[in-house]
Amino acid sequence: MNIDKVVMRFAGFMILLSLALGYYITPYFYWFTAFVGANMFQASFTGFCPLAMILKKFGIKPGNAFN
Repeated sequence: MNIDKVVMRFAGFMILLSLALGYYITPYFYWFTAFVGANMFQASFTGFCPLAMILKKFGIKPGNAFN
């Protein structure tokens, strides 16, 4: 598994989790959903992703998007 797949899976999980927390706990969790979406949006232009940098330090092989 490469960094690209891990980042996309983690982001998807965090979005689904924050949506569930926003529905069941408090709507303020929707701000976390917006943060994850905004981070994915800026990463598509800049290639800067904090999670990708952390995963690279752990030795996970890079993919095409985050190398």
